[in-house]
Amino acid sequence: MSGLKQELGLVQGVGLLSTSLLGTGVFAVPALAAQIADSGSLWAWPVLIILVFPIAIAFAALGRHFPNAGGAAHFVSLAFGPHMARVTGWLFLSVISVGLPAALQIASGFWQAAFGLEHSGLLLVQLGTLLAILLLGMRSAGSSANVQVIIAGLIVAMVAAIWWKGGITPGSIQWPALSTLSASPMFSALAVMFWCFVGLEAFAHLAAEFRNPERDFPRALLIGMLVAGGVYWSCTAAVLAFHSYGGEMAASASLPSIVVQLFGQHALWVACIIGYLACFASLNIYTQSFARLVWSQTYEQKPKAWVAQLSRSRSPLNALSLVLLCCLISSLAADYFSLELDELIVYANGIFVFIYLLCMLSGCRLLKGSSRVMSFIGTALCVLLLVMIGWKTLYAIVMFALLWLILPRRKQASAEAVG
Repeated sequence: MSGLKQELGLVQGVGLLSTSLLGTGVFAVPALAAQIADSGSLWAWPVLIILVFPIAIAFAALGRHFPNAGGAAHFVSLAFGPHMARVTGWLFLSVISVGLPAALQIASGFWQAAFGLEHSGLLLVQLGTLLAILLLGMRSAGSSANVQVIIAGLIVAMVAAIWWKGGITPGSIQWPALSTLSASPMFSALAVMFWCFVGLEAFAHLAAEFRNPERDFPRALLIGMLVAGGVYWSCTAAVLAFHSYGGEMAASASLPSIVVQLFGQHALWVACIIGYLACFASLNIYTQSFARLVWSQTYEQKPKAWVAQLSRSRSPLNALSLVLLCCLISSLAADYFSLELDELIVYANGIFVFIYLLCMLSGCRLLKGSSRVMSFIGTALCVLLLVMIGWKTLYAIVMFALLWLILPRRKQASAEAVG
């Protein structure tokens, strides 16, 4: 698909994906994993990376062979036809109403912790966050990538500072014996930790904007995943070393409490700002991905429509404005109805895994060789995750069924050509 500016390189891609995967999770999930599996969480991260690896390989192969701003919807279109693609696209967009308000709540929470903002102040922070994403979206994807590379560097620097000041070294970390690990806590921890690797489907929407997608997209995806995994493991080691988890302490307060313990109370605002920037990075890549999906879907049907127009920097600014408006309305509604954060996250997570499953099934039909084998393994892992989530996946299943029945079937001569 023509139109979008192809300017992303390997380093920019790594920055985009790693910050997308770290997002809000880097401040909360290490403490949650330690609370569930204690020191066994040190083993859980390598196990999780091994489990996610087949899914990442399949996404990398799909993005390399079929780069398109439609991302997951494009893959599904090639494999199962345009109607299933529209259902997938709208299913992904349905996350706007639950996932983005949850991320905004978490992001504004760091401002509350650092500066003691009240309810009205937190709403202004959320509005300002959306405005900042809009201003950044006026430029091309390369500008967002450069900003997120800086944010990734700040996150890594904070973790490195904790290790240095806290005297943590690889040799000082005490790995528990594998024979002492219990299966049940490990499985429970893995179910929570998987959400740290939700973001691969959003990254797929940016494949068409790489200068060399066949070479750099799969490399950026795999390297970014390993960087994020390494940061998560390092944070878990720090949380365990300082016993900063469990009890009455909120999971998101774990790393900031370590920073205060090592560097003093005045350093709290530094940790909170980095936490906010991590959330901002995750929000930015998701809204940019949503915008590219809306743009690509509209461009294929009505190329002269307002939403299908690109800005002077060849970015889908009109589509981004529409996405941010929907996000603003959803956030105000969530605030008005006092929807709890965990409720919003649960609904969003089920949709993400369901979309992963559809992409893996697409890979089973489109890919060949070892990439196809990885798609089959990824399909089995996604089914396993849905089983682990249990009845909470009903929201995603019901949304999928409704979209399948409601969305009209358009007659097309043939599916979009691959190339």
